[in-house]
Amino acid sequence: MIRSEQLSELQNTQKWDVIIIGGGASGLGTAIDAATRDYKTILLEAVDFAKGTSSRSTKLVHGGVRYLEQGDIHLVREALKERGLLVQNANHLVKNQSFVIPNYHWFGGYFYTFGLKIYDLLSGRLSLGSSKFLSKKKTIELLPNVEEIGLKNGVIYHDGQFDDSRLAVNMAQTAVENGACLLNYFKVSNLIKDEKNQIIGIEAIDQESGIKYNIKGSAVINATGVFTNAIMKLNDNIYKKYIVPSQGIHLVFDKSFLPGENALMIPKTKDGRVLFAVPWHNSIVVGTTDTLIKKQSLEPIALESEIEFVLETAQRFLAKKPTRADVLSVFAGLRPLAAPKEEGKSTKEVSRSHKIIVSETGLITITGGKWTTYRKIAEDIINKAIKTGKLPQKASCTEHLSIHGNKPTTSLDRENHLYIYGTDIPNIIALQENEPELKAKLHPDHEFTWAEVVWAVRHEMARTVDDVLARRVRLLFLDARAAIAVSDQTARLIAKELGHDESWITQEILNFKQVAKGFLLSEFQ
Repeated sequence: MIRSEQLSELQNTQKWDVIIIGGGASGLGTAIDAATRDYKTILLEAVDFAKGTSSRSTKLVHGGVRYLEQGDIHLVREALKERGLLVQNANHLVKNQSFVIPNYHWFGGYFYTFGLKIYDLLSGRLSLGSSKFLSKKKTIELLPNVEEIGLKNGVIYHDGQFDDSRLAVNMAQTAVENGACLLNYFKVSNLIKDEKNQIIGIEAIDQESGIKYNIKGSAVINATGVFTNAIMKLNDNIYKKYIVPSQGIHLVFDKSFLPGENALMIPKTKDGRVLFAVPWHNSIVVGTTDTLIKKQSLEPIALESEIEFVLETAQRFLAKKPTRADVLSVFAGLRPLAAPKEEGKSTKEVSRSHKIIVSETGLITITGGKWTTYRKIAEDIINKAIKTGKLPQKASCTEHLSIHGNKPTTSLDRENHLYIYGTDIPNIIALQENEPELKAKLHPDHEFTWAEVVWAVRHEMARTVDDVLARRVRLLFLDARAAIAVSDQTARLIAKELGHDESWITQEILNFKQVAKGFLLSEFQ
């Protein structure tokens, strides 16, 4: 996946069947679905693939236990099916994760065991394992740092755990391998309409060269997530709010706060939210919050009230109490929830189901949805384009399509941090052998090597320090201070690969350090 080759394909194509705006989970999934149906497909992303919401999740591929409690059986069943398919189609990135719910009331164990047995039944043949009631002793054994005072029993159940932006990168590669054209750093500036006010294409600017392109196509799909309203402003004569952004934040700690392989799930915090503590890349991700906000941003910042809420809740359930000084990174993400009809609805009441809107202009817009169901969302979008007469009838074939890198991956394989590259592992190793200086670690506290930086630039379309350290090797999400420490050397290596000068390096380091400040608690900025 090389950007210059993708640019050449754009320049040599007069008309597309499918034009997709947005390179997050929904957009990338749609590119795969369209390309594998043999439609001429192009996707444009204004910044980098998964730059927004799609790199800032809780790292779970799940049916949604909370949605089961709310009675949304259809959403849960659909998500559980997609969870099972994703484990099969991207096994190098998606794994079976056991979750333990500690209960501090006797009835809790029986109540959640019963509910999770329904969860198991809904997953059918794609189940990841049976839920079980646990004694107090067994709960402590499976969660070594759980708060023991007042603990009565526990429940264990299974869901999926994954690396979100790594999956996004592999999805982009899959789309390209199936004939799609994908370009990052391409900003859509306008929608092209004919005399009947029907959309026949888009105007877009290559943000690296400044060149403007008029791109014509049959079906134009708006998959811009929290930025949906901005594209709809170009489309509608009268402004209407289509999505409301809800912010979720996560704190990252070292593994000592949750030793072992099991995740912790708190089904009901003091304000009724769900909180997870999930093992991820030899660290622990704790979150999330659910706060309606007024304005969307590419770099959302965690509110102090959210940080305090996550810390306080984690301290209540962990024997070794995490403090602000223990936070290695804090990241905030915005969920693009479909706007409710009535003003003032809480985030818990706003549906997580996806909605597809077809405008009078013919623009097809996707709102809502979640990572787990991206494949089904994509299938629904292209089916809608067919139904509206924009594309000829062709069946979807993604249900059992392997994502780039897919290979059977065991827990033993995952002891080597390169497991996330799947079938590309031999290529990374070959790179280290051919260029021995690339074997060195980026940072002494982390396993990532310089070979991974070079691989990201040469084969995964990484263009900036942020692309590499945030979404290719994940160091910014795991340890913000370590990422800042290696940013200078990373910028120089990228510049060497892409032919940039000293002024680019200086500016790029400044840009990254500004972004990285948002991943640090205020007192460490």
